[in-house]
Amino acid sequence: MKMLFRVCILSVLICSSILASAQTVTLDYFFNRETRKDKQGKEIRFHYLWSERAMSGFSIFGNVFKKEGFKLDSLETAPTLANLKGSDVYLIVDPDRPKENPKPNYIEADHITAISAWVKQGGVLVMFANDSANVELRHFNKLANVFGMHFTNEMQNHVIDDKHFEDGGIVIKNNPVFKTAQKIFMKDICSIETKAGAKPVLKNAANATVIASAKYGKGTVIAIADPWLYDEYVNGRLPKEMGFENDKAAHDLVVWLKSIVKK
Repeated sequence: MKMLFRVCILSVLICSSILASAQTVTLDYFFNRETRKDKQGKEIRFHYLWSERAMSGFSIFGNVFKKEGFKLDSLETAPTLANLKGSDVYLIVDPDRPKENPKPNYIEADHITAISAWVKQGGVLVMFANDSANVELRHFNKLANVFGMHFTNEMQNHVIDDKHFEDGGIVIKNNPVFKTAQKIFMKDICSIETKAGAKPVLKNAANATVIASAKYGKGTVIAIADPWLYDEYVNGRLPKEMGFENDKAAHDLVVWLKSIVKK
């Protein structure tokens, strides 16, 4: 009986230890806050949500994080050093413009102060942009510039229609981050300029940087030219015969993020 009791206690301690060591990835729901009406005419949130299983959701991406031991969280309010404290990775995806949200929450100076302080303490910030016609870049770049990165207005990988998927293809060889994905799909994206300590992580066929990273204090910032890992393209409607491996790229990215989170 005593042995059984000890085994139970040990199991509880092990489970508690695992839960305590789980890393948390927090998805911004403040700067991207798009809504639309459902079939009943009710206003609902959509676009890049963990729970969203439609083509525009991040449900598959979220599942990759969970498989790697992450806890999923979201932040409905403006980021502060206090409400970011429990997060290891913070994702900001495609900040709103007035076209997408009549009253967008722009990234302002106090947000930049809080986010940069959190990164400096060891946080990992991931900034997903888009082509300039579909993302609010002016304020987003104020944050990116702090870390030596800048999203440009230049469109890359323009895809006219589904008959031209190859125009969005990027072949990957000997990349330190994308170790299993050999070909990915990123369409209608911006490019990223880097300076100071920021460095390119991935370039397209035109030699434009589409993913970059920078160390900042004890933390890391990753800039990505598009939110390309939403459900539609992982690998929802990508032609299998073209060999796109966005699903593998999602796994590679999460594994990389996990490796650089401050222990």
